[in-house]
Amino acid sequence: MGILTRCSAAFALILSLVASAHAELGSTPTWLMDGNNSSMNQIDATAPGSTSYTVSETRLASGTVVREYVAHSGTVFAIVWTGPRMAPLSTLLGNYFSTYLQGLSAAHAAHGGYGPAAIEQAGLVVHTGGHMGAFAGIAYLPQALPQGISPADLR
Repeated sequence: MGILTRCSAAFALILSLVASAHAELGSTPTWLMDGNNSSMNQIDATAPGSTSYTVSETRLASGTVVREYVAHSGTVFAIVWTGPRMAPLSTLLGNYFSTYLQGLSAAHAAHGGYGPAAIEQAGLVVHTGGHMGAFAGIAYLPQALPQGISPADLR
């Protein structure tokens, strides 16, 4: 097997692992349960004056940590990530990815380039930033935040 074939096979495997390890914003969570490629930690949380929610933390094979905030109803209302690689936003944002791309394009056009972005629309907020080896971001649905939860509570 040639080096190009091996690289292509390895890349396909990595893509399949990343695509499997996600919670889709506005939908139900799913996690990769293979201890060799990621790890998951689940925490029940309650903010003062709020309904309970669950925070599930997944460490992807890349080292990026993704925290999924899941409402009592089972719907992901926020996702926070940090790590050496950018989180797979096309997977994590699910149906909201095209909305994000439109907002990102408008933000880059307004500020004359690429880089950190803050997309703030009525139904979707996404903040991304960082640099090579240290990326971070947050995405949430303002209308889906449980009572008593503010964006500052999402870490």
